[in-house]
Amino acid sequence: MDFMSYEFWAALGAIVYINILLSGDNAVVIALACRELPANQRKLGIFYGSLAAILLRIVFTFFVVELMKIPYLQIVGAALLLWIAVKLLVPEENEGGHGVKSGATLWAAVRTVAIADAVMSLDNVIAIAAAARGDLVLILIGLAISMPLIIYGSQLVLVLLQRYPFLITLGGAVLGYLAGEIGIADPVVKSWVDSDAAWLHWGAPWGLAVGVVLVARAILAARKARAKPEDLAAPPQGDKP
Repeated sequence: MDFMSYEFWAALGAIVYINILLSGDNAVVIALACRELPANQRKLGIFYGSLAAILLRIVFTFFVVELMKIPYLQIVGAALLLWIAVKLLVPEENEGGHGVKSGATLWAAVRTVAIADAVMSLDNVIAIAAAARGDLVLILIGLAISMPLIIYGSQLVLVLLQRYPFLITLGGAVLGYLAGEIGIADPVVKSWVDSDAAWLHWGAPWGLAVGVVLVARAILAARKARAKPEDLAAPPQGDKP
């Protein structure tokens, strides 16, 4: 991909933006795993744990990029990306603790961070691979830019997302758009789209971008409606003995 092209910078921006949006839990895991380390080791734990997590993510993303070249797998990847997009916009109903044990030693904390990040990073990896269009250089640059922002600017990112919720909605729409692009690029349907359904080049990305937001809102509305009878049945706070 041409480094001076609009496509390169648009894809790089999408990788950084998506990675920050989807990595909030990873930043929390890093903090939890290192919270009981001595003060003089805490920064080292964050640094080495994050480095291990980045390396694992690069390896996983490379394999996903290669797999997505196989027929039908881009369609599967697009479906997974849609699920990730909806999950981003619809928070879990039971958001308890992350179940992450704090490491008593530096290397125990590093191991915890690396394992937890490997388990939690499937959504990040699929989204990054989709945005990069198979370009490993883009993946490496995007991760190099976004990971320090996540590690050292997680609190600022959290404040911004809480203050401006539309940034999360925009992220979900971006993922839906990417799902549309990679779905119609699958070798199985690409020739047909190019010759007989060229309108899908814009219709699929924009349609899925809007569709993700509408589906997420419908799920949230249904969840709210389901919760109302329970709220009405709950006794007032002042009636407690």
